[in-house]
Amino acid sequence: MADPRGFITTPRQVAPRRPVEERVNDWNEVYPGGPGKALLPIITEQAGRCMDCGIPFCHQGCPLGNLIPEWNDLVWRDDWIEAIDRLHATNNFPEFTGRLCPAPCETVAQQLTRAGHTVAVYERDDKAGGLLRYGIPEFKMEKVHVDRRVEQMQREGTVFRTGVQVGDTLTGSQLRDRYDAVVLAIGSTVRRDLPAPGRELAGIHQAMEFLPQANRVAVGEEVQDQILATDKDVVIIGGGDTGADCLGTSIRQGARSVTSLEIMPQPGDDRPETQPWPTYPMVYRVASAHEEGGERKYAVSTKEFVGDDDGNVAGLRIVEVEMKDGRFEEVPGSEKVIPAQLVLFAMGFTGPQREGLVEQLGVDLDERGNIVRDRDFMSSVPGVFVAGDAGRGQSLIVWAIAEGRSAAAGVDAYLTGGRSPLPRPIKPNDRPLMV
Repeated sequence: MADPRGFITTPRQVAPRRPVEERVNDWNEVYPGGPGKALLPIITEQAGRCMDCGIPFCHQGCPLGNLIPEWNDLVWRDDWIEAIDRLHATNNFPEFTGRLCPAPCETVAQQLTRAGHTVAVYERDDKAGGLLRYGIPEFKMEKVHVDRRVEQMQREGTVFRTGVQVGDTLTGSQLRDRYDAVVLAIGSTVRRDLPAPGRELAGIHQAMEFLPQANRVAVGEEVQDQILATDKDVVIIGGGDTGADCLGTSIRQGARSVTSLEIMPQPGDDRPETQPWPTYPMVYRVASAHEEGGERKYAVSTKEFVGDDDGNVAGLRIVEVEMKDGRFEEVPGSEKVIPAQLVLFAMGFTGPQREGLVEQLGVDLDERGNIVRDRDFMSSVPGVFVAGDAGRGQSLIVWAIAEGRSAAAGVDAYLTGGRSPLPRPIKPNDRPLMV
């Protein structure tokens, strides 16, 4: 243990963020010089707060099995080289999870390349990185960190083939013929919609139409007919991380106002009795984007999208709701219209895209629409494996990395016909710690 009394004598501190009035005018990370530099003045003392529990709950809370007390102790002792070695032993991409953990296919590829296999990663976009590159705004993680890891993997031997629509220009059968094993890390990309009256109006978009365009422009690329929040009243439906990303992006684009809507009631500030430590509690949280502006409305439902004479969205008719007998019911007399010339859906995803590759491979799906896999992360089709959100459902980056490492072990065992030495931090049916 670093400091036996550190948890008692050292108060908790977090890294300071740049002033709001400064950071909303650029796309740089919200921490001055990046989170590492911002943490440096306080991290040694903060590492000393780790209690090194006999059976650390942080090991169960983190699906990667990160040796958290060990590298906390090493940081406290200022042994940075040994600390990062200990962290890399369980986590391929700590600079991603350190910024974004509360999913990438590269998790799998790096492990298999290091095990001696020839690995190719196919990506439909023009650059590798998936949601990390195109879904996460630059102000939360600058893409130079993704570029650096991709370059490292290329030097290790992993081949990246970008701009390839697998299932179209390269069919499932061609993929099977070309490779001894295939890993589906295609994510959960079928977006939830809101089929309320007026849905057809112009100006209503999915978050994943809006955010990738903004990310491209932030790094200097040109986007034609970009969806912009400039001088508009923006309404974001969905109060999670993606909603916060839309909020911060809209503010930086110069939105007139931003309102976030959430159908659930506002969480409290204190941990509920039904969610004891060390579970992750449902409490009211303020992301960096929430510090920058906007209004958050809870316990409201959208009844209608209101349009103008030109077929553009002009507002939302909303109503307050309350839970009764397990169902939401409208609160009488609470209906009103709020202005909106841009509406963004940030309501999550319902499963992987079935058309194309999934149908061509003929893999089985479960009742939620996710791809079924066995204990070795192999689908119902021999030699076809599944990792990440495509099999688990929408989840966090840290779970994607754990899935990638475990699936890589399954692939390695399948290809070599023996027991793989690669680590398997989780099983396919493992879930976050909860009561």
